[in-house]
Amino acid sequence: MELDIVSLSRLQFALTALYHFIFVPLTLGLSVVLVIMETMYVMSGRTVWRDMTQFWGKLFGISFAVGVATGIVMEFQFGMNWSYYSLYVGDVFGAPLALEGLMAFFLEATFVGLFFFGWDKLSKRKHLFVTWCVAAGSNFSALWILIANGWMQNPVGAQFNPETMRMEMTNFMETLMNPVAQAKFVHTASAAYVTAAVFVLGVSSWYLLKGRHVQLARRSMVVAASFGLASALSVVVLGDESGYLTTDHQKMKLAAMEGMWETEPAPAPFTVVGIPDKQARETRYAVQVPWVMGLIGTRSLTREIKGVNELVSHARDQIQDGIQAYDDLQDIRATYPDEVDTELADSFNENSHALGYALLLKRYVDDPREATDEHIDKAAWDTVPAVGPLFWTFRVMVGLGFFFILLTGTFFVLSARRRLGAHPWLLKVALWSIPLPFLAAECGWIVAEVGRQPWVIESVLPTAVAVSNLSPQHVLMTIIGFVLMYTILLIIAVTLSLRVVRKGPAEETSDTG
Repeated sequence: MELDIVSLSRLQFALTALYHFIFVPLTLGLSVVLVIMETMYVMSGRTVWRDMTQFWGKLFGISFAVGVATGIVMEFQFGMNWSYYSLYVGDVFGAPLALEGLMAFFLEATFVGLFFFGWDKLSKRKHLFVTWCVAAGSNFSALWILIANGWMQNPVGAQFNPETMRMEMTNFMETLMNPVAQAKFVHTASAAYVTAAVFVLGVSSWYLLKGRHVQLARRSMVVAASFGLASALSVVVLGDESGYLTTDHQKMKLAAMEGMWETEPAPAPFTVVGIPDKQARETRYAVQVPWVMGLIGTRSLTREIKGVNELVSHARDQIQDGIQAYDDLQDIRATYPDEVDTELADSFNENSHALGYALLLKRYVDDPREATDEHIDKAAWDTVPAVGPLFWTFRVMVGLGFFFILLTGTFFVLSARRRLGAHPWLLKVALWSIPLPFLAAECGWIVAEVGRQPWVIESVLPTAVAVSNLSPQHVLMTIIGFVLMYTILLIIAVTLSLRVVRKGPAEETSDTG
């Protein structure tokens, strides 16, 4: 079987990202948990809060170290596997990544060292300031990375320059304040806080079941339950905001997530379950709730949510406009560096928004101007992502989100009644729920990235033309190498974390106040 360089490059980036994203939410969330606990230590002076901060700090350190190791490779892949992508949009995409490294990661990494080794060298308040800087660095890192990723979903503040054949930034503030990026950041950050809360809740439940480190476990559960409940509720609210923005900026993603093939009368129903069939272009055995999707996606009773078939028809029109833009671009390039004819420039500017759609034809013909109606039809249907995986991962993510509200809400009530250990079966539920936030986070990543296909930059640059000219065999070898290396790192991280949990805090605290 012939190996496909595009599929292999996508698989490599997907695997490294999925491995990396195991550690990112926990690191981000635990940094805030540490701030809460150490703030309580400084305010109350009780040593149990210091013990808690140091104990959970060890688990944060493991996650941070492995997260850094797995994340560095991802940035190198932009140059190795996606060289045309880097050339085409590097002027825009590189800015937030550079700021993430210079402004956020160095801040976080510097103060992480002070956090671990400064307990006996800094005053309480100075060490608390260090912990706040660690949390700020973690969140700033997420912010800049999600600004870059949000621009891939909604490319604002930039335009294509026909002279340089590259996207160039025109408004940095527009890129920075991109509503899709801001919504992704707050949604992702809240999901990370839920991940850390459920992790702390689960580990603390294990201690209560074993009758060990009871004071530390109870206080940790109080923090996790209250922090987790607030975060879980915010995830739902902020997820609703993301859905609303998707309606405006990524209509095809929303239609695929819903398995909505035909445009429904407003307000559209929400499909709870069903079996999307891309060949038949229908969702079989659909169980629907009237109005819900229309209210979520449009926040109105009158706006339609377009179905896949209508959006494919729109894509055909965009491809036709894109072919005209591509033709004008070739004429402009032929006269460069001489002055471009005004009519030619006006024609290109009128259709330049659809240039990316013409590039979809590169999968079938070298010159989009030579495309047949059959090629155009295939390219139009290429704009439909993998409906089945997208449909189900979205529902798994949403279902788990509501479960986390129930879980953290239950323990919040139990903590208020001082009955955290009253129901051992609930402690077991919390313990076995530890992997679930990680699963939800991975599903969220799949929804975001698979839903954007076939675009690496939404409506601007198709994934199929963004890859480097590499041997498929070489990419396959690196995939095998990365999977082996990352699996070893994952095993090491899990082993070290389990060792820390089994050992517990350095000393059993005597603080009962």
